[in-house]
Amino acid sequence: MIEERYDEERFEFGEQVRVTRNVRNDGTYPGMPVGELLVRRGSVGHVIEMGTFLQDQVIYTVHFLDQGRMVGCRAEELIPADAAWNPSRFEFRDKVLSRISLAVQGQVIVEKGAEGEILMVLRDSIPMQYHVRFPGKTLQVPEAALEPADPDNFREPEE
Repeated sequence: MIEERYDEERFEFGEQVRVTRNVRNDGTYPGMPVGELLVRRGSVGHVIEMGTFLQDQVIYTVHFLDQGRMVGCRAEELIPADAAWNPSRFEFRDKVLSRISLAVQGQVIVEKGAEGEILMVLRDSIPMQYHVRFPGKTLQVPEAALEPADPDNFREPEE
């Protein structure tokens, strides 16, 4: 991994990487229904190609040998295979609700039930923490303080 180049060419050809979120068919994987699970988060594969999408997003083609699949992944969905791995309940871009009111120095800044979006999973923290974007502010929030915004359609992490 080339740490000083976080924006592009972060991973090199042949490098072993771990996918940090479930990869589902968005309609671009032939022969499988849209929404079908392609690769479980935590799976390890090898970078076999780098390309761009819409001229500004670096996409890595990763070969997951155990699943027999090659899928495209964005840089924020990958970490080095040897990096610490701590599974999380929520993923990047998941919509969540605050289970409690959140306060800074005693002042409530996010009311209970406010909707937010996961911007980053902080896998190194115990308990698991997230950067969550609520309307007008971004906070670091522990997993226990969050719940799915749409529980009927939320898929718990696969074991």
